[in-house]
Amino acid sequence: MVRQAGGGVTVAAKGRTPSGEGRWGVVVAGVAVGVAGVVGLHRAIPNSPGRVGSLVESFLPWAGVVVALLFVVALVRRSGVGLVALLLPVAVWVQVFGGLLLPGPSPDTGARELVVVQHNVSDENPDPAGTARALAAAGGDLIALEEVVVPALALYEDVLGADYPHHVVHGTVGLWSKYPLAEERLVDIRPRAFEAGWSRGLRAVVRTPYGDVAAYVAHLPSVRVGAGGLASAPRDESARMLGNAVRGEEVGAVILMGDLNGTVDDRGLEPLTSQLNVAERGFAFSFPAAFPLARIDQVLARSATVRHIRTLPATGSDHLPVAARVTLDPLQGSGRFAP
Repeated sequence: MVRQAGGGVTVAAKGRTPSGEGRWGVVVAGVAVGVAGVVGLHRAIPNSPGRVGSLVESFLPWAGVVVALLFVVALVRRSGVGLVALLLPVAVWVQVFGGLLLPGPSPDTGARELVVVQHNVSDENPDPAGTARALAAAGGDLIALEEVVVPALALYEDVLGADYPHHVVHGTVGLWSKYPLAEERLVDIRPRAFEAGWSRGLRAVVRTPYGDVAAYVAHLPSVRVGAGGLASAPRDESARMLGNAVRGEEVGAVILMGDLNGTVDDRGLEPLTSQLNVAERGFAFSFPAAFPLARIDQVLARSATVRHIRTLPATGSDHLPVAARVTLDPLQGSGRFAP
């Protein structure tokens, strides 16, 4: 812009004013601090009303996308203050989730390792036989399934039977194993308000080459997001019941597989995550299959380490299957777990 002033010519720089750039820097810095606080201190977010804390925790890793958008804004606005401020949420996000991005360790032929596959196969799956073949192709030692309905059960048994001769089904959850199963029983995780026929939990002892492992398969109640927030009370009640069952388990090594309808960051699953190890590597977002936003299909373990978890190709379900490598710890606990 050119201005005439007292016979002279003054040239004013065209563009944003320093005050405008400063304001954007303050905005970016403020949001950046807020994001860092949410990621690093999410347990401090109150869970009422509407279980807002659990809702935020369900999508916590996506805070990284907010940071990326802030970075773009800071670059476009040429805000040095904003760019510097973004170092804080980046550092917090990396500290909380960065380890999940690392590649899984190479398989150790000498390790006491099991590969487990977990899948909610959907009670509306149009191709249960194809789903079973895809899961068997993953080469797991154990396969846990949820939403196994009677019309499809025979197909799962037929297709998986050749490679997994041992299996148990209770209600709509099932476990297929390459190794013998013993002490099979129903695990009651039915919320009090649910009808008596609701059955979504089982437990069996797997006689692995490394010793006994108590395997649990569970499908916790669904949650809903609405105007009132997150409706998760039945899920949380069921998680507490399952947590009590695991706490009383006498076998030293435990592997829990299931559609838990919650992420491992969700405080509603704390009765489980407080006593079981979660995956060390991999995000493995499994739901919804068309555009996965969260991993609600979980593999957790006690006296064992979940080294890595990954998604498998889509099947006819609205969930993606996940596969995890679980390394069993040496002898400890009750003495039921031995080489």
